Amino acid sequence: MDIKLENYCIDGSKEFKIKKTPTDSNGLEDKKAELVEKTHKNSEKIAELQSALYAEHKEAVLICFQALDAGGKDSTISHVLTGVNPLGIDVFSYKGPSADEASHDFLWRYHKNLPMKGKIAVFNRSYYEEVLVVKVHEFYKGYDLPRRLKKVDYIDQKYSDIKGFEKYLNSNSIRVIKFFLNLSKDEQKKRFLDRINRPEKNWKFSENDIKERQFFEKYQEAFEAAINNTSTKDCPWYVIPADQKWFARYLVSEVILSVMKDIDPKFPEITKEQKDNLSNCKNMLENEGK
Repeated sequence: MDIKLENYCIDGSKEFKIKKTPTDSNGLEDKKAELVEKTHKNSEKIAELQSALYAEHKEAVLICFQALDAGGKDSTISHVLTGVNPLGIDVFSYKGPSADEASHDFLWRYHKNLPMKGKIAVFNRSYYEEVLVVKVHEFYKGYDLPRRLKKVDYIDQKYSDIKGFEKYLNSNSIRVIKFFLNLSKDEQKKRFLDRINRPEKNWKFSENDIKERQFFEKYQEAFEAAINNTSTKDCPWYVIPADQKWFARYLVSEVILSVMKDIDPKFPEITKEQKDNLSNCKNMLENEGK
C-alpha cells in the first residue's frame, strides 16, 4: 500500500482545483482496519515526540483545521492527538468575534493564542475564517474601514496578510500545519440527518447548519481561492478527503508525525556535573534510614 502525502499537499507550485480533488479514500475500504491501527501507532509516536519537543523547548507547532460544518474537525483532533500530554497542547475553537475582538485587527485574537516553544496549539477554525465565512457572506462590506482601505480589495489584502503572518511564524520557530477536511455535499447531508435522528447527537445540530448549507458551492469556491492564495513551500495546505473519518484521521496523523519527525526534537543532554549530582541524590535516597 503506497499512500503518498505529497498527493494531498498543496504548496503553491501548481493550481488547486477543488472539483478535481477526492473526498474519499478512493477504494481503500479493505485497508480500513490496517489504517486505523496505523493511526493509533502514529498517535503514540506523536505523543513521544511531543514530550521531546516540550523538553527541548526550541520549536512550537500550530495546527489549523478548516472544514465545512460536520467536516469532522472535533473528532479528528480528539482521535489523532489523544495521547499528547495535556501540558504540551492547547486547543482553541473560534466562533464569530466578540465586540472586543472585532475592535482589534483580525489576527489579534489568534496571535495571543499562539503556542510557546515546546508546545502544540490547535486552532479549530482559524484566521482563515476571514477569507471564508467573511468572504461568502460579504461581512467586510459592513466594516467601518478608513477611506484609504476602501480602495483596496479586502479579501486579496487578507490573503497577503495571512501569507505574511505565516512567514513570520515560520521564521520565529513556529511550524504551521494547515488541514482542509474536504467533505462532499452528500456526506454532509448524511451527517446532518444522523445528528437529527439520534437524540444523543441532537445537541450537535443547529438550524444555522442548514442555512450555511445553502452556500455550499460558494464555500467551495472560497476554500479553493484561499488555498491557492496562501499555499507556500514552508506553509503548505493538506487537503484531506473527509467522507470517511478513519481515512481522514490516518492522513492527518501521517502529516503531523512527518512534521514532528522533521523537527526531530531531542531530550536535553545533562552535563557531567549534573550526572554526578544525580548519582549523589540516588545514593542518598537508597541509603535513607540506614
